[in-house]
Amino acid sequence: MKILVYGINYSPELTGIGKYTGEMVDWMARQGHEVRVITAPPYYPEWKVGERYSAWRYRREEGVATVWRCPLYVPRQPSTLKRLLHLGSFALSSFFPLMAQRRWKPDRIIGVVPTLFCTPGMRLLAKLSGARTVLHIQDYEVDAMLGLGMAGKGNGGKVAKLASAFERSGLHNVDNVSTISRSMMNKAQEKGVPAEKVIFFPNWSEVARFRDVSATQVAVLREQLGLPADQKIILYSGNIGEKQGLESVIDAASQLQHQPWLFVIVGQGGGKARLEKLAAERGLNNVRFFPLQPYEALPALLKMGDCHLVIQKRGAADAVLPSKLTNILAVGGNAVITAEAETELGQLCNAIPGIAVCVEPESVPALVTGIESALALPKDNRLAHEYAERTLEKENVLSQFIADIRG
Repeated sequence: MKILVYGINYSPELTGIGKYTGEMVDWMARQGHEVRVITAPPYYPEWKVGERYSAWRYRREEGVATVWRCPLYVPRQPSTLKRLLHLGSFALSSFFPLMAQRRWKPDRIIGVVPTLFCTPGMRLLAKLSGARTVLHIQDYEVDAMLGLGMAGKGNGGKVAKLASAFERSGLHNVDNVSTISRSMMNKAQEKGVPAEKVIFFPNWSEVARFRDVSATQVAVLREQLGLPADQKIILYSGNIGEKQGLESVIDAASQLQHQPWLFVIVGQGGGKARLEKLAAERGLNNVRFFPLQPYEALPALLKMGDCHLVIQKRGAADAVLPSKLTNILAVGGNAVITAEAETELGQLCNAIPGIAVCVEPESVPALVTGIESALALPKDNRLAHEYAERTLEKENVLSQFIADIRG
């Protein structure tokens, strides 16, 4: 098939949506599909355009797929308004290379959300070229915005209604909607998408890569990072932004200073400087910050963690399914997940007792208790391993998705 992938995040971004979109494109191309990508220069999670890239110029790249990089506005400190300008700038600049694909006549157009602003252009190209459209929901942008209170007060009701109407228009006027969890599939149906149009397309893991991590690899990385061998590691690895509410981790570290445990926060994002300042002001010697590690070091990094933190604010857990959890499960890690019981993550923990520890979001006492419970478990979580091998293996997930969109 001729497949056009259209989304703001892509390789070489190391975390989140860009990582998965890049791996999807690489896999499709190696399966013999002709793939093109319209995307932006890499900027996430640092919120800074990567070296060798420009925020203001178009760029074409050739590799396993032909890639067009489109200009966009990248705010230094994201806010609700700046995020909207950021997403809108990409939708506008990418419209022109998008329309140029009319002559190529793609068979399928896969739009990756965020950003919903791109759906009108995707639908127009489909109408002009005869392609079928798949809108892949990684984040429910509108629900995340409203759930976190980002719409503001006063005119918030009008903004919410306008955003919801725009979202419904996008969801109802594509051929298929795919998303990454069962609860997010249910949410699509609640928003009016017929069940037969909804496809389950979860984020995956290269399970074998994370299963076979040697003690030597872990010891080498631990030494490189300067982490003592006699302390248990409480690890957070990933984006440090507004969705997580990571201030609670600093609060928990403050309460657990008497323990021989070390909180290790690895990643980048708009909230990192604030967390570093908070830890410094409290004089916390049990918190260490590191930048994102190379992807090849990720298995050893995750294996190093005695307890993994999957932190989200209340109201975000079903709108945004954290992609970091797939590899934590694959490595057999013990995770503390902050999620309400009725959410996808809460139901997973309830359905498979022992796969992870689920605690109330935005509660420091609950987080402290969860950490203590996770550290009391055997380090190699066999339930997590088995779940990852059964449901998250990359080859199986991508093969099923191709079969679904072909059909």
